[in-house]
Amino acid sequence: MKQQMIFVRVATINDIRYTQQICTETEESAIARGTGIAKRSPESIARKMREGKAVIAVTSSEEWVGFAYLETWQNDQFISNSGLIVAPQFRNSGVAKAIKERIFRISRSRYPQAKIFSITSGAAILKMNTRMGFEPVTFQQITQDDLFWEGCKGCVNYDILEGKKRANCLCTAMLFDPAELEMHANPPLAQSFSSYNFSAIKSSF
Repeated sequence: MKQQMIFVRVATINDIRYTQQICTETEESAIARGTGIAKRSPESIARKMREGKAVIAVTSSEEWVGFAYLETWQNDQFISNSGLIVAPQFRNSGVAKAIKERIFRISRSRYPQAKIFSITSGAAILKMNTRMGFEPVTFQQITQDDLFWEGCKGCVNYDILEGKKRANCLCTAMLFDPAELEMHANPPLAQSFSSYNFSAIKSSF
């Protein structure tokens, strides 16, 4: 069994070489699970990297491990944490959790007053969101920016979303509202975010 370091950090333009791999794995993973997911192009992933709005995980030998990104909506009132994906051989190693926490902390650091949301059909992500202080909400409580919902057109369940006039779908919407912090004495991660851009975990494969 090989032991190696996995580095979780803010993505840069040097990581654009991984964009096709990220898009391919994202689509194949959705097909394997039989769930819908908004398709993303290599160009859109590269743009997130150039803007400093993405987190990537790679090994010490520069093998791609995982990815996620953030986007701003309605003049920075809302931040979406999206696109979390981990390569199959690195799953169940704590990488997804490390990436999820990093993109959340970056969101909190850069946009401290913004509401952060995530929509997902994955049980593991729902659990991670709950741990970080997210709560289930209706679709009306997250961004109503048409550009965000345009991104759902690549999902196999888009007809369901449109048929219900964006009231709900097969995904669950979850929201972290910083205004709620005063109501909670010790939220799990809400008050412990940092501005660190880099971390490392050791895994065996």
